Amino acid sequence: MRRLVRLAMCWYCGTPVTEAEPIGRGIRCAGCGKDLRSCRHCRFYLSGARGDCSETNAEPVADKERGNFCDWFSFDQKYRSETAGHKKSMEKAGAAKAAFDNLFN
Repeated sequence: MRRLVRLAMCWYCGTPVTEAEPIGRGIRCAGCGKDLRSCRHCRFYLSGARGDCSETNAEPVADKERGNFCDWFSFDQKYRSETAGHKKSMEKAGAAKAAFDNLFN
């Protein structure tokens, strides 16, 4: 019987995260250099919720992409398809915009 293993991935570039828990505040993604102990990598991160966090006891964090000292941090082990690879999608969008702009030059 095969087991489906989901790799934890960086929310920004999609690079697999191989760091073991607990994730320290100074640990960064090997692919893009973003902080791994940030709200964007937490299992409680929920865009649109109060403070973008589903944990009601957590203190609000101003910058969701920077490392923090939240006591409730728990690394999100699932692949977030809506955010993973954000950098690549932004590059594609930039290339499409440039191609469109070149039509009129």
